[in-house]
Amino acid sequence: MYTVNAIRFLILGLLFSSQTIVFAQQPSDPVEWVNPLMGTDSKPSLSNGNTYPAIGLPWGMNYWTPQTGAMGNGWQYQYSADKIRGFKQTHQPSPWMNDYGQFAIMPVTRSLKFRQDDRASWFSHKAEIVKPYYYNVYLADADVTTELTTTERAAQFQFTYPKSDSSFLVIDAFDKGSYVKIIPSQNKIIGYSTRYSRGPLSAFRNYFVIYLDKAFSFSSGWRDSTLLKDSLEVTANHSGAIIGFKTSKGEKINVKVASSFISFEQAELNLQREVGKETFATTKQKAKARWNETLGRLMIEGGTEEQTKTFYSCLYRMVQFPQRLYESDKNGNVIHYSPYNGKVEKGYLFGGTGFWDTFRALYPFLNLVYPEVNKEMQQGLVNDYKEGGWLPEWSSPGYADIMIGNNSASVVADAYIKGLRGYDIESLYKAMLHGANNEGPVSAVGRKGVEYYNTLGYVPYDVKIIENAARTLEYAYDDFTIYQLAKALKRPQAEIDLYAKRCQNYRNVFDAQTKLMRGRNKDGSFQSPFNPFKWGDAFTEGNSWHYSWSVFHDIAGLKKLMGGDKAFVAMLDSVFAMPPVFDESYYRSVIHEIREMQVMNMGQYAHGNQPIQHMIYLYNYAGQPWKTQYWAREAMNHLYKPTPDGYCGDEDNGQTSAWYVFSALGFYPVCPATDQYVLGAPLFKKITVSLPGHKKFVISAPANSDVNRYVQDLKLNGKSYDKNWVSHFDLIRGGVLQFTMSNKPNQQRGTTKNAYPYSFSK
Repeated sequence: MYTVNAIRFLILGLLFSSQTIVFAQQPSDPVEWVNPLMGTDSKPSLSNGNTYPAIGLPWGMNYWTPQTGAMGNGWQYQYSADKIRGFKQTHQPSPWMNDYGQFAIMPVTRSLKFRQDDRASWFSHKAEIVKPYYYNVYLADADVTTELTTTERAAQFQFTYPKSDSSFLVIDAFDKGSYVKIIPSQNKIIGYSTRYSRGPLSAFRNYFVIYLDKAFSFSSGWRDSTLLKDSLEVTANHSGAIIGFKTSKGEKINVKVASSFISFEQAELNLQREVGKETFATTKQKAKARWNETLGRLMIEGGTEEQTKTFYSCLYRMVQFPQRLYESDKNGNVIHYSPYNGKVEKGYLFGGTGFWDTFRALYPFLNLVYPEVNKEMQQGLVNDYKEGGWLPEWSSPGYADIMIGNNSASVVADAYIKGLRGYDIESLYKAMLHGANNEGPVSAVGRKGVEYYNTLGYVPYDVKIIENAARTLEYAYDDFTIYQLAKALKRPQAEIDLYAKRCQNYRNVFDAQTKLMRGRNKDGSFQSPFNPFKWGDAFTEGNSWHYSWSVFHDIAGLKKLMGGDKAFVAMLDSVFAMPPVFDESYYRSVIHEIREMQVMNMGQYAHGNQPIQHMIYLYNYAGQPWKTQYWAREAMNHLYKPTPDGYCGDEDNGQTSAWYVFSALGFYPVCPATDQYVLGAPLFKKITVSLPGHKKFVISAPANSDVNRYVQDLKLNGKSYDKNWVSHFDLIRGGVLQFTMSNKPNQQRGTTKNAYPYSFSK
C-alpha cells in the first residue's frame, strides 16, 4: 500500500502533468546546458550543494573560481555574496576539506589596494557569465571586466580596463608561507604557495608563473599588510605582488598563468605546452570542445529544459574529481609530486576525493562511461600505496583524517570486476589486505578498531571508538569486495573463505528487537538506551534508520533478519512515512545534514547525505520494483534543480550528482564490486551512451513522462527482460534497453525471486 505521503505526491504529480511543459531538444552543445552555479547558494548551517563555480577541464589539475569569501575560508564562493576578492586557483574538494596550494589574481584601479578587503569589488550575477570553460564578470568598483578560460594546468585571463593612469594587478600567494618575485624585464611574476588545510604534506609547494602582454610601469612586493617599496622579491608568511600601468578605455590586458607542484621550470613547461602562443579565444574554444567531448558521452532526448540542465550540471560535477596531480617532464614522462614523501616520483597520481562518498556511484560511473580515466586513477592508487604505505580513504591530496570505512577496497575491486586491466592489480590487492588488517597512521586510514573487528566480528560501542556500528557495517561490505577480488585473482581458498566469513559481520550489530542496526558493547550486550533517531554516536552523519540499509552485498540476508519480504518492505515504507524527527544530542547542535533531512518533506529519507542514497532501490530485492520507480522519480523531481539552491545537501565530489545521473539512466549500482545495476526507471525518452570502442548503448522510453513513470515491460536488445537488474557487461557490449512506460504500476513484473538482484546469501 502507498503511504499518505506517496498518495499526496501522486496527486501533485497529476496536477502538474496538466500544465504545459517545454521539452528540450537533443543538445548538440551539452556544455551550454550546464549551470556551474548549481549548489552555490550554501552556508555552513544549510547546504544546497556547497559547490563553487569551477572553471577548468574535466579532471584538471587546477580549477579557477571567483573568491567571495575571506582568504582561507572554505566557502570560497557563495551565491549570496556581494563582492569578489580575487580570482583563485583552487584544488578544493569541498568547503569542509578546504583548499591547498591556492593563489589569487585581482585587478584594481584608481589607487594601490592589495589587502583583500580593500581590493574587493562589488559585482552582480546579472553581469556575470559562468560556463565550465569560461567566466566573465564586471567588477564595479574597479570598472574592469574579467574574463577567464583554462587548460588542465594553465589559464588565460583577459582584463578590460578603463582609462586610468592607476591601473593595477594584484597577485596574492596567500599566507602560511609563500614567495613572489617580479621580473619587469620579462613582464613576469613567479611565486609559490605552501598553504594547505589537510596534512601533513612533505615539502609542499605550488609553483606559479604569470606573464602579461603589457610592460609594468610600477612594481612592488608586499608582505602581510605592508607594501614594500623598491622590493621585487618577497619571502614571508604572506607574500604578494602588485604591478601597475597606464590604460586606455577598453584596453585589454592578457595574462597567462600556469602552475606546478614540482618546480618553476615545470610550471614554465606546463604553460608553454598547454597555452604557448595561443590567443584567449583559441584556448576558450579548445576548452569548450573538451567539455563537449566529455559530457557528450551521454546524449539525452525528450526531457524538460529543467531536467536537461540538471542532468548536465550534475555530470559536470561528476567529472571534476579526483583531480590530476601528475605532470609531464621535458621528455614526456609522466611524473608527480608525492604528498607522502615530498619527492618527485614517476607515474600517475590523483587527489581530492573521499571514498566514503564516492565509492557508491561516482567510481562505478567512471567504470561504465570513462574507464580509460579510471585506469589512470587505479595506477595512481598503486603509487599512493608504494609511496605512502596505504591506500587513501580521503585524499586531499595526502591522507586526510576524516570520515570512516576502508572503502578504497570497493574502488579497487569494482574497477577490476568491471573489466579494467593494464595496471598493477597485485600491488593493489596487497594494499587492500594491508588496509583491512591494520590501523593506519591516522584514524581514517586502514581500519580503526580492527583488532576488535577481527576478533569479535564488530567494533564495540563502549571502547571509545566513535561511529562503531557504522564502521562495522562498512568494514563488512569492504570485506565482501576483498572476497570478490580474491576470487577473481584466484587467491588461496582459505583467504577467500576468510573474507566471505567477515562480510557477514553486519549481522553482529543487528538488533532483532528493533529490527535495526544498533551499537553493541564489548560484552555482547547492545547499547542502552537506544534511540533509532539519534544522529552520530554509533553512526556516521546519520541515524540507525539511515545506516540499517548499509548491507549492499547481502540484502537477502538483511531481509531475513528483518522478517522476510513483507516486513522488509514495511520497513522501507516507514522511512518515508515517519516524520523527520531527530535527536541531535551527540553533536550538541543541529548539524546541517539533520536540517537538510528535516526540510525536504520526505520523512526520514536523508538524501542530502550518502548512507541512505541506495535505499530507494532496495524494493527490487523484495518484489515491489514499482515503488523504486515511484520514489526515484520523486527524489529526482523534488531534490534536484539546476539552480544555486539545486541540491538537497552537500554535493560531495560527484557522488550526489552521480545518484541523479544513474537514476536518470534508469538504474543504480547498489553493490559495487558486482557487475549488476539495480533497475529503476529512466527520466528521459532516450539516452545514448557512447562507450569505448565506438560502441553505443541506447536507453529508450518513448512514452516516458512525469505521469508515465512506471515500467510496464522491458526489452534488452529486442528480447523480453524480466530481471530487476541489468549487467554491466550487457551494457558495455552496446545495444538497446527499451522501457515500455505507463501511468500505472505493473505489479506482476519483477515480483519473483529469480528477478531479484545479487545477494551474497542468495
